[in-house]
Amino acid sequence: MPSTARATSLTRRGLLAAGGALGLGAALAACGGGDTKDGAATPSAAGKSGAWEFKDDRGTTVKTASVPKNIVAFTGMAAALKDFGIEVKGVFGPTYVEDPKTKTRKPDVQAGDLDIDKVKVIGNVWGEFRIEEYLKLQPEVLITDMWEKDALWYVPEEQKAKILKIAPSVALWAAGKSMPSVLQRHADLAASLGADVQSARVKADRARFEAAAERVRKAAKAKKDIKVLIGSGAPDTFYVSTPVRPTDLLFFQELGVNLIVPDKLDPTGWFELLSWENVDKYRADVIMLDNRTGTLQPEQLKAKPTWAALPAVKAGQVVPRVTEPVYSYAKCAPLLEDLAKALENAKKVS
Repeated sequence: MPSTARATSLTRRGLLAAGGALGLGAALAACGGGDTKDGAATPSAAGKSGAWEFKDDRGTTVKTASVPKNIVAFTGMAAALKDFGIEVKGVFGPTYVEDPKTKTRKPDVQAGDLDIDKVKVIGNVWGEFRIEEYLKLQPEVLITDMWEKDALWYVPEEQKAKILKIAPSVALWAAGKSMPSVLQRHADLAASLGADVQSARVKADRARFEAAAERVRKAAKAKKDIKVLIGSGAPDTFYVSTPVRPTDLLFFQELGVNLIVPDKLDPTGWFELLSWENVDKYRADVIMLDNRTGTLQPEQLKAKPTWAALPAVKAGQVVPRVTEPVYSYAKCAPLLEDLAKALENAKKVS
């Protein structure tokens, strides 16, 4: 699940951590090309009429007089659209990390291949959305993720009414659906905006994704006894995520990966909170650790004695988890390849 949460029923830290935790044939069939049954307009249809129409995952049909060109999107969504061939004018959400000493910027892990010096950043952290800068971009559509029904990811609730009066919004699920179906919806959206999702490059990316998924399936079958824990580190708490809703974890389970399921979830139902004293509650062979900005990384966790004592940590079997994937085949294929490699090389230590 994502790095921050909708400000209603889930806390920012909660959703951040929750994201840290979720037969290929049927699953990949779900991402077959050209399916517009969910309401996505095809590029040709948009071109014939001049108008644009897209039915998003809220069930809302968004219509504009022409195919939007001035697009503002959540950073991860913008990165996914770029991989499909669609550029955006502005972004909001974790886009860059600034070195406090040199004041130089580098792309956040969620920015993908976005050129952070060219795209207009109207908000870089949770709760930041500069409406004045948004207006200057003359947006024709706002596009973002959805982790809870009708909640627009990284659109501040207190500003939502004003923001939605400026341009129509599109939201696609980033939870509750397996990764292949989520990828297909992003391809649908990109196609409706004019992308050639049947290009040689996109086809190659998709083939790589499918091959990587099959590699994970084979590795998981060969290493059925390897238990994988999905975690996220905070100064006082370690979050163990349940593979119930995150898109990647749902898919990992479909592929046969032996994911640890926490047994005492917090009220949100996304994860279990462990104190650092009790971080060894679940005996894991591999730990997939939330790699997002704002979470503790392996170097920082060395200061936690109980972390250092975990069998998976001592065995060097801690791997990054891209908790908020960029939903393009180009970016999701490496996630599967890394998981397959981790499983192939894993030793039973629990």
